Amino acid sequence: MTYRIRRAEGPGETVFVLSGEMDAEHASRLEDLLSQEGNGSILLDLGEVTLVARDAVRFLASAEDRGIRIVNCPEYVRSWIAAERSMPAESREREGRDA
Repeated sequence: MTYRIRRAEGPGETVFVLSGEMDAEHASRLEDLLSQEGNGSILLDLGEVTLVARDAVRFLASAEDRGIRIVNCPEYVRSWIAAERSMPAESREREGRDA
């Protein structure tokens, strides 16, 4: 599975350009990188992402909830993020255990 994370400095923010297929392992790697960033603004550019697994969608929803901006997000991913947010917490926890 091909996946790449490129980091760049933008005006007043750090930009992570993601490309390829994003799964739980890749989301975990990205989370590690994000945790090393300071308190500045962070932007995730998903313009080159070709496939996103459900665990990665959960990560993206959580990242947005923490104030990380997501741009160039494929429409199907955006709709999955919205669905993830509308799902009751109990259902999300149960599905996380079943996965």
